[in-house]
Amino acid sequence: MSFGLLILRVVVGLTIASHGTQKLFGWFGGGGPRRTAGAFGQLGYRAPLAMALLAGLGETSGISFAAGFLTPLAALGIAVVMMNAIWAVHWKNGFFNGAGGIEFPLVLLSTAVAVAATGPGRYSLDRASGWDDNISGTWWGVGVFGAALLISVVTLVIGRTRTTFARTAGSVPSR
Repeated sequence: MSFGLLILRVVVGLTIASHGTQKLFGWFGGGGPRRTAGAFGQLGYRAPLAMALLAGLGETSGISFAAGFLTPLAALGIAVVMMNAIWAVHWKNGFFNGAGGIEFPLVLLSTAVAVAATGPGRYSLDRASGWDDNISGTWWGVGVFGAALLISVVTLVIGRTRTTFARTAGSVPSR
């Protein structure tokens, strides 16, 4: 089981971290902070550059996730970004990734929460430091999911303009 968790953490962690480096540094064909801020502006975020940087930082927590270091905190970074992506970008497109749906971010979100609940496994820095028994378990998974949900709601409701939020939620505000 520990070897399986290692593979899962490394693949998911480095996958999401690569997306973060696209946002923060423009690596791997990414837009860097300015172009990513433009995309966040198109989504109606009030402070698009700040949101681009926060999203990039949340995604680069995948490096810590891959290493199994402070795993619940890294899982929270991933979960918050994926929840925001699901609601702000993908929800309106249905389930399947080919149509821009929620499939891919949902898998990453689920993986982050599951690893927070199970713990990073034997092959992790949390285990090497002796922390893994104290920072894993069902309630850690529930806590990561709940905190990510709360942070996402705050981000989507306060961090975006009212008309953008209403449009994403499926209703059109009256003027």
